Amino acid sequence: MSDAARLLRLLSLLQTPREWPGSELAARLGVTPRTVRRDVDRLRDLGYPVEASMGVLGGYRLGAGAAMPPLLVDDEEAVAIAVGLRVAARQPVAGIAEASVRALAKLQQVLPSRLARRVSSLTSATSAPVSHDSAVDPGQLTVLAGAVAARERVRFAYVANENVVSKRHVEPVQLVALGRRWYLLAFDVERDDWRTFRLDRVSSAVATGARFAPRVPPGGDAVAFVTQQMYDTAPTFQARATLRLPVELARARLADFCGELRVVDDGWCSWLSPEDTVEYLGFRLTSLGCEFVVEGPGELVEHLRGVGERIGRAVGWP
Repeated sequence: MSDAARLLRLLSLLQTPREWPGSELAARLGVTPRTVRRDVDRLRDLGYPVEASMGVLGGYRLGAGAAMPPLLVDDEEAVAIAVGLRVAARQPVAGIAEASVRALAKLQQVLPSRLARRVSSLTSATSAPVSHDSAVDPGQLTVLAGAVAARERVRFAYVANENVVSKRHVEPVQLVALGRRWYLLAFDVERDDWRTFRLDRVSSAVATGARFAPRVPPGGDAVAFVTQQMYDTAPTFQARATLRLPVELARARLADFCGELRVVDDGWCSWLSPEDTVEYLGFRLTSLGCEFVVEGPGELVEHLRGVGERIGRAVGWP
Protein backbone atom coordinates (compact mmCIF):
# COMPACT_ATOMS: atom_id res chain seq x y z
CA MET A 1 0.00 0.00 0.00
CA SER A 2 1.45 3.39 -1.03
CA ASP A 3 1.79 6.24 1.47
CA ALA A 4 -1.07 8.15 -0.19
CA ALA A 5 -3.38 5.12 -0.22
CA ARG A 6 -2.57 4.40 3.41
CA LEU A 7 -3.30 8.01 4.37
CA LEU A 8 -6.69 7.87 2.64
CA ARG A 9 -7.46 4.57 4.35
CA LEU A 10 -6.54 6.08 7.72
CA LEU A 11 -8.78 9.07 7.03
CA SER A 12 -11.66 6.76 6.11
CA LEU A 13 -11.30 4.90 9.41
CA LEU A 14 -11.10 8.11 11.44
CA GLN A 15 -14.29 9.45 9.83
CA THR A 16 -16.21 6.68 11.60
CA PRO A 17 -17.54 8.36 14.80
CA ARG A 18 -15.54 6.39 17.36
CA GLU A 19 -12.11 6.39 18.97
CA TRP A 20 -9.48 4.17 17.37
CA PRO A 21 -6.63 2.82 19.56
CA GLY A 22 -3.29 3.31 17.83
CA SER A 23 -2.61 -0.42 17.97
CA GLU A 24 -5.90 -1.19 16.17
CA LEU A 25 -5.18 1.36 13.46
CA ALA A 26 -1.70 -0.09 13.02
CA ALA A 27 -3.16 -3.60 12.63
CA ARG A 28 -5.78 -2.39 10.11
CA LEU A 29 -3.15 -0.59 8.04
CA GLY A 30 -0.40 -3.19 8.39
CA VAL A 31 2.13 -0.71 9.80
CA THR A 32 3.75 0.10 13.14
CA PRO A 33 2.18 2.41 15.77
CA ARG A 34 5.03 4.84 15.05
CA THR A 35 3.93 5.06 11.39
CA VAL A 36 0.35 5.68 12.53
CA ARG A 37 1.52 8.59 14.68
CA ARG A 38 3.44 10.02 11.74
CA ASP A 39 0.42 9.66 9.42
CA VAL A 40 -1.83 11.34 11.98
CA ASP A 41 0.57 14.29 12.04
CA ARG A 42 0.40 14.45 8.23
CA LEU A 43 -3.40 14.57 8.36
CA ARG A 44 -3.24 17.39 10.90
CA ASP A 45 -0.88 19.28 8.59
CA LEU A 46 -3.52 18.91 5.86
CA GLY A 47 -6.17 20.48 8.10
CA TYR A 48 -7.94 17.42 9.51
CA PRO A 49 -8.64 17.95 13.25
CA VAL A 50 -7.47 14.56 14.53
CA GLU A 51 -7.89 14.42 18.30
CA ALA A 52 -6.02 12.05 20.62
CA SER A 53 -6.93 10.90 24.13
CA MET A 54 -4.89 8.97 26.63
CA GLY A 55 -5.78 5.92 28.72
CA VAL A 56 -6.82 2.32 28.19
CA LEU A 57 -9.93 3.32 26.23
CA GLY A 58 -8.26 6.24 24.52
CA GLY A 59 -7.16 6.65 20.94
CA TYR A 60 -7.61 8.81 17.85
CA ARG A 61 -10.79 10.32 16.44
CA LEU A 62 -11.70 12.99 13.91
CA GLY A 63 -13.26 16.03 15.57
CA ALA A 64 -15.01 19.16 14.36
CA GLY A 65 -12.63 22.01 13.57
CA ALA A 66 -12.99 25.71 12.90
CA ALA A 67 -13.48 24.99 9.20
CA MET A 68 -14.49 22.09 7.01
CA PRO A 69 -11.48 19.82 6.45
CA PRO A 70 -10.39 19.45 2.81
CA LEU A 71 -12.89 16.78 1.79
CA LEU A 72 -14.21 16.33 -1.72
CA VAL A 73 -17.24 18.56 -1.03
CA ASP A 74 -17.47 22.30 -0.46
CA ASP A 75 -19.53 24.05 2.23
CA GLU A 76 -22.64 24.35 0.08
CA GLU A 77 -22.46 20.69 -0.90
CA ALA A 78 -21.90 19.63 2.70
CA VAL A 79 -24.97 21.59 3.83
CA ALA A 80 -27.06 20.16 0.99
CA ILE A 81 -25.99 16.61 1.81
CA ALA A 82 -26.65 17.06 5.54
CA VAL A 83 -30.10 18.57 4.97
CA GLY A 84 -31.04 15.81 2.54
CA LEU A 85 -29.89 13.10 4.93
CA ARG A 86 -31.75 14.68 7.87
CA VAL A 87 -34.98 14.84 5.87
CA ALA A 88 -34.50 11.28 4.60
CA ALA A 89 -33.80 10.02 8.12
CA ARG A 90 -37.36 10.87 9.12
CA GLN A 91 -38.62 8.11 6.80
CA PRO A 92 -36.63 4.84 6.91
CA VAL A 93 -36.01 3.50 3.42
CA ALA A 94 -35.46 -0.22 3.10
CA GLY A 95 -31.89 -1.08 2.22
CA ILE A 96 -30.34 2.35 2.76
CA ALA A 97 -31.84 3.59 6.04
CA GLU A 98 -28.99 2.64 8.36
CA ALA A 99 -26.34 3.62 5.80
CA SER A 100 -27.89 7.10 5.48
CA VAL A 101 -27.81 7.60 9.25
CA ARG A 102 -24.19 6.47 9.44
CA ALA A 103 -23.33 8.95 6.68
CA LEU A 104 -25.19 11.71 8.50
CA ALA A 105 -23.36 10.92 11.73
CA LYS A 106 -20.00 11.11 9.95
CA LEU A 107 -20.81 14.40 8.27
CA GLN A 108 -22.25 16.12 11.35
CA GLN A 109 -19.20 15.06 13.35
CA VAL A 110 -16.95 17.37 11.31
CA LEU A 111 -19.37 20.17 10.40
CA PRO A 112 -18.16 23.54 11.70
CA SER A 113 -20.68 25.25 13.98
CA ARG A 114 -21.55 27.87 11.33
CA LEU A 115 -22.57 25.12 8.89
CA ALA A 116 -24.33 23.08 11.56
CA ARG A 117 -26.52 26.11 12.31
CA ARG A 118 -27.38 26.46 8.60
CA VAL A 119 -28.30 22.78 8.42
CA SER A 120 -30.62 23.10 11.43
CA SER A 121 -32.26 26.23 10.02
CA LEU A 122 -32.80 24.71 6.59
CA THR A 123 -34.12 21.44 8.00
CA SER A 124 -36.66 23.21 10.21
CA ALA A 125 -37.82 25.27 7.20
CA THR A 126 -38.05 22.29 4.84
CA SER A 127 -41.32 20.40 4.45
CA ALA A 128 -41.42 16.76 3.44
CA PRO A 129 -44.03 14.02 3.75
CA VAL A 130 -43.46 12.28 7.07
CA SER A 131 -44.80 8.84 7.83
CA HIS A 132 -47.51 8.78 10.49
CA ASP A 133 -45.49 6.42 12.66
CA SER A 134 -41.90 7.52 12.09
CA ALA A 135 -41.60 11.12 13.27
CA VAL A 136 -38.04 10.73 14.56
CA ASP A 137 -35.76 13.66 15.33
CA PRO A 138 -32.67 13.27 13.07
CA GLY A 139 -30.61 14.85 15.86
CA GLN A 140 -31.55 11.98 18.18
CA LEU A 141 -30.70 9.50 15.43
CA THR A 142 -27.22 10.90 14.95
CA VAL A 143 -26.51 11.04 18.69
CA LEU A 144 -27.46 7.37 19.00
CA ALA A 145 -25.61 6.36 15.81
CA GLY A 146 -22.45 7.99 17.14
CA ALA A 147 -22.87 6.27 20.51
CA VAL A 148 -23.36 2.88 18.84
CA ALA A 149 -20.17 3.32 16.81
CA ALA A 150 -18.14 4.63 19.76
CA ARG A 151 -19.64 2.13 22.25
CA GLU A 152 -20.66 4.93 24.60
CA ARG A 153 -23.45 4.69 27.14
CA VAL A 154 -26.46 6.93 26.56
CA ARG A 155 -29.11 8.50 28.78
CA PHE A 156 -32.52 9.52 27.43
CA ALA A 157 -36.19 9.96 28.30
CA TYR A 158 -38.56 7.30 27.02
CA VAL A 159 -42.36 7.28 26.70
CA ALA A 160 -43.84 3.78 27.16
CA ASN A 161 -47.14 2.54 25.73
CA GLU A 162 -49.04 3.80 28.77
CA ASN A 163 -47.59 7.31 28.20
CA VAL A 164 -45.41 6.87 31.28
CA VAL A 165 -42.10 8.72 30.94
CA SER A 166 -39.00 7.04 32.35
CA LYS A 167 -35.29 7.82 32.36
CA ARG A 168 -33.12 5.21 30.70
CA HIS A 169 -29.39 4.49 30.92
CA VAL A 170 -28.33 2.05 28.21
CA GLU A 171 -25.49 0.58 26.21
CA PRO A 172 -26.64 1.05 22.58
CA VAL A 173 -25.79 -1.85 20.26
CA GLN A 174 -27.57 -1.18 16.96
CA LEU A 175 -30.11 1.03 15.21
CA VAL A 176 -32.66 -0.95 13.22
CA ALA A 177 -35.11 0.38 10.61
CA LEU A 178 -38.21 -1.81 10.30
CA GLY A 179 -41.11 -0.76 8.11
CA ARG A 180 -41.83 2.89 8.88
CA ARG A 181 -40.10 3.01 12.27
CA TRP A 182 -36.63 3.26 13.80
CA TYR A 183 -35.70 1.07 16.78
CA LEU A 184 -32.71 1.00 19.10
CA LEU A 185 -31.52 -2.33 20.46
CA ALA A 186 -29.67 -1.70 23.70
CA PHE A 187 -28.69 -3.28 27.00
CA ASP A 188 -30.50 -1.44 29.80
CA VAL A 189 -27.90 -0.93 32.53
CA GLU A 190 -30.34 -0.37 35.40
CA ARG A 191 -32.70 -3.22 34.42
CA ASP A 192 -29.80 -5.56 33.59
CA ASP A 193 -31.54 -6.81 30.44
CA TRP A 194 -31.92 -6.23 26.71
CA ARG A 195 -34.52 -3.70 25.60
CA THR A 196 -35.84 -2.44 22.25
CA PHE A 197 -36.82 1.24 22.07
CA ARG A 198 -38.93 3.02 19.46
CA LEU A 199 -37.01 6.14 18.48
CA ASP A 200 -40.11 8.28 18.01
CA ARG A 201 -40.59 7.85 21.76
CA VAL A 202 -37.01 8.82 22.66
CA SER A 203 -36.05 12.36 23.65
CA SER A 204 -33.12 14.20 25.26
CA ALA A 205 -30.61 11.53 24.21
CA VAL A 206 -27.10 12.33 25.49
CA ALA A 207 -23.93 10.26 25.15
CA THR A 208 -22.30 10.08 28.59
CA GLY A 209 -18.75 9.44 27.41
CA ALA A 210 -18.58 6.20 29.44
CA ARG A 211 -17.37 3.36 27.24
CA PHE A 212 -18.54 -0.25 27.42
CA ALA A 213 -17.26 -3.59 26.18
CA PRO A 214 -18.78 -4.95 22.95
CA ARG A 215 -22.01 -6.88 23.44
CA VAL A 216 -23.42 -9.58 21.15
CA PRO A 217 -27.19 -9.25 20.54
CA PRO A 218 -29.38 -12.20 21.63
CA GLY A 219 -29.10 -14.85 18.96
CA GLY A 220 -26.24 -12.92 17.37
CA ASP A 221 -28.49 -10.95 14.98
CA ALA A 222 -29.87 -7.58 16.09
CA VAL A 223 -32.31 -7.22 13.17
CA ALA A 224 -33.76 -10.71 13.68
CA PHE A 225 -34.12 -10.12 17.43
CA VAL A 226 -35.91 -6.78 17.03
CA THR A 227 -38.15 -8.16 14.28
CA GLN A 228 -39.18 -11.11 16.42
CA GLN A 229 -39.92 -8.81 19.36
CA MET A 230 -42.15 -6.64 17.19
CA TYR A 231 -44.18 -9.62 15.99
CA ASP A 232 -44.42 -11.02 19.53
CA THR A 233 -45.75 -7.77 21.00
CA ALA A 234 -48.00 -6.52 18.20
CA PRO A 235 -50.14 -9.01 16.19
CA THR A 236 -50.29 -8.21 12.48
CA PHE A 237 -53.02 -8.82 9.90
CA GLN A 238 -53.80 -8.37 6.21
CA ALA A 239 -56.73 -6.10 5.36
CA ARG A 240 -59.22 -7.28 2.74
CA ALA A 241 -61.26 -4.35 1.46
CA THR A 242 -63.01 -2.89 -1.56
CA LEU A 243 -62.10 0.72 -2.31
CA ARG A 244 -64.13 3.26 -4.25
CA LEU A 245 -61.07 4.33 -6.23
CA PRO A 246 -59.71 3.54 -9.70
CA VAL A 247 -56.91 1.05 -9.24
CA GLU A 248 -54.17 3.42 -10.47
CA LEU A 249 -55.28 6.16 -8.09
CA ALA A 250 -55.41 3.66 -5.22
CA ARG A 251 -51.88 2.52 -6.08
CA ALA A 252 -50.64 6.11 -6.05
CA ARG A 253 -52.27 6.91 -2.69
CA LEU A 254 -51.09 3.70 -1.03
CA ALA A 255 -47.54 4.22 -2.41
CA ASP A 256 -45.06 1.88 -0.69
CA PHE A 257 -47.88 0.16 1.26
CA CYS A 258 -49.67 -0.99 -1.89
CA GLY A 259 -50.02 -4.72 -1.41
CA GLU A 260 -52.26 -6.38 -4.04
CA LEU A 261 -54.81 -4.32 -6.00
CA ARG A 262 -57.33 -5.62 -8.55
CA VAL A 263 -59.95 -3.92 -10.68
CA VAL A 264 -63.55 -4.68 -9.63
CA ASP A 265 -65.34 -2.35 -12.07
CA ASP A 266 -65.14 1.28 -13.11
CA GLY A 267 -64.24 3.30 -10.06
CA TRP A 268 -63.82 0.36 -7.62
CA CYS A 269 -60.92 -1.96 -6.80
CA SER A 270 -60.16 -4.68 -4.26
CA TRP A 271 -57.21 -4.41 -1.88
CA LEU A 272 -55.22 -7.10 -0.06
CA SER A 273 -52.82 -5.17 2.15
CA PRO A 274 -49.35 -6.02 3.43
CA GLU A 275 -49.31 -7.31 7.01
CA ASP A 276 -49.44 -4.70 9.75
CA THR A 277 -51.23 -3.82 12.98
CA VAL A 278 -54.97 -3.08 12.90
CA GLU A 279 -54.18 0.47 14.05
CA TYR A 280 -52.01 1.18 11.03
CA LEU A 281 -54.33 -0.62 8.61
CA GLY A 282 -57.22 1.48 9.88
CA PHE A 283 -55.17 4.64 9.51
CA ARG A 284 -54.27 3.84 5.90
CA LEU A 285 -57.87 3.06 4.98
CA THR A 286 -59.31 6.21 6.54
CA SER A 287 -56.58 8.38 5.00
CA LEU A 288 -57.38 7.27 1.42
CA GLY A 289 -60.15 9.85 1.12
CA CYS A 290 -62.70 7.45 -0.36
CA GLU A 291 -65.52 5.12 0.59
CA PHE A 292 -64.50 1.55 1.36
CA VAL A 293 -65.96 -1.76 2.52
CA VAL A 294 -63.89 -3.99 4.82
CA GLU A 295 -64.32 -7.74 4.32
CA GLY A 296 -61.84 -8.73 7.02
CA PRO A 297 -60.24 -9.53 9.29
CA GLY A 298 -62.71 -9.25 12.15
CA GLU A 299 -60.12 -7.52 14.34
CA LEU A 300 -59.87 -4.67 11.83
CA VAL A 301 -63.65 -4.38 11.59
CA GLU A 302 -63.91 -4.12 15.38
CA HIS A 303 -61.10 -1.56 15.51
CA LEU A 304 -62.76 0.64 12.88
CA ARG A 305 -66.12 0.31 14.61
CA GLY A 306 -64.52 1.57 17.84
CA VAL A 307 -62.84 4.46 16.00
CA GLY A 308 -66.17 5.40 14.42
CA GLU A 309 -67.91 5.39 17.80
CA ARG A 310 -65.25 7.64 19.33
CA ILE A 311 -65.50 10.06 16.41
CA GLY A 312 -69.29 10.07 16.73
CA ARG A 313 -69.09 10.99 20.41
CA ALA A 314 -66.51 13.68 19.65
CA VAL A 315 -68.81 15.47 17.20
CA GLY A 316 -72.00 14.90 19.13
CA TRP A 317 -73.67 12.30 16.90
CA PRO A 318 -76.58 10.47 18.57
